[in-house]
Amino acid sequence: MRRTVYNEDHEAFRETIRDFIANEVVPAYESWEEAGHPPRDFYRKLGELGVFGIEVPEEYGGAGETGFKYQAVIYEETARAGVTFGSSGVHTGLVLPYLMEYATEEQKQRWLPGFVTGDIMTAIAMTEPGAGSDLAGIATTAKLSADGTHYVLNGAKTFITGGVLADLVLVVCRTAPYDPADRRAGLSILCVDTASEGYSVGRKLQKIGLRTSDTAELSFTDVKVPVGNLLGEEGKAFSYLTHNLVQERLAIAVGAYASAAAAVQFAVKYVKDRKVFGKAVAEFQNTKFSLADCQAQVLAQQAMVDQALELYQNGELTVADAAAAKLFCTESASEVIDKCLQLHGGYGYILEYPIARLYTDNRVFRIYGGTSEVMRTIIAKSLGL
Repeated sequence: MRRTVYNEDHEAFRETIRDFIANEVVPAYESWEEAGHPPRDFYRKLGELGVFGIEVPEEYGGAGETGFKYQAVIYEETARAGVTFGSSGVHTGLVLPYLMEYATEEQKQRWLPGFVTGDIMTAIAMTEPGAGSDLAGIATTAKLSADGTHYVLNGAKTFITGGVLADLVLVVCRTAPYDPADRRAGLSILCVDTASEGYSVGRKLQKIGLRTSDTAELSFTDVKVPVGNLLGEEGKAFSYLTHNLVQERLAIAVGAYASAAAAVQFAVKYVKDRKVFGKAVAEFQNTKFSLADCQAQVLAQQAMVDQALELYQNGELTVADAAAAKLFCTESASEVIDKCLQLHGGYGYILEYPIARLYTDNRVFRIYGGTSEVMRTIIAKSLGL
């Protein structure tokens, strides 16, 4: 099916990213997996390439583009090569919308130039041991000092992508006492310098997938955060999180679709080359039918993703629309990738084959950004149920 969602500029960018992946990522990727993240300087290379500045206004060193299509191209090309860009997707896909929407002019001048170059890498810390999808249950606290110059931050976060190498972390915390009658009230976002006294990176979590994306536990012990690092208004964080989850879920849907499309291509190549019982695996009817089913699912995902990208570009993608795209694409991608791995036989279970990496990387898509169960709840509410 011919795609119309991208223009010539997007396709030229695709070629640049494809070459960059072939030259800078694929040869080093195994060492990144062993280390648990790319070398810190890799993010500066992405900055030099212009990846971090696509959606940043020109006055802060960016290109001033709008929408999510360039980021979607990156997701498609990394999946096509069976790699990732470490935790850079959080930097641009999750953190940037908060900075662009809620940062003051002074904060933008202070942080965005370094954001663009990769000299300031960012992460966002929402999840806690006792508060995953239930963001209203956040217990990390920040109390204003007696002189009103800073907050004192205490608490812990877990599953924080980019948490090991980040220089600036957006921490969602409770700046007002917990109110059972309004659990969503009293939450704020503080931008925390990771060099601050009392800020600590705990365990680097060992995951079954996304092994080049550093994921960590963070703790805060009487961390002093200047009041000038409050993002947006105090007590309004829950509405900010809800607003920006739309783009996060769109990104996950795109990533799931891209992984499924890549899985089909990996499987097609493999079954043409692999011989069993004296003929290529591709010659068996089961292989043809299985891959035909997979391709049909991929095309359905593509249609949904492309429509979601257009809606988002026009400011029309709703919370329910984003939830539906995430739910369908992630669930369908899991089915497709599983079938494609099966066609690889025992080799599909070996990490040197990209399909194995796609299989483990893809599994988290149904969990983060809100679980599939949460997506179903959102969609049901939109139906008046």
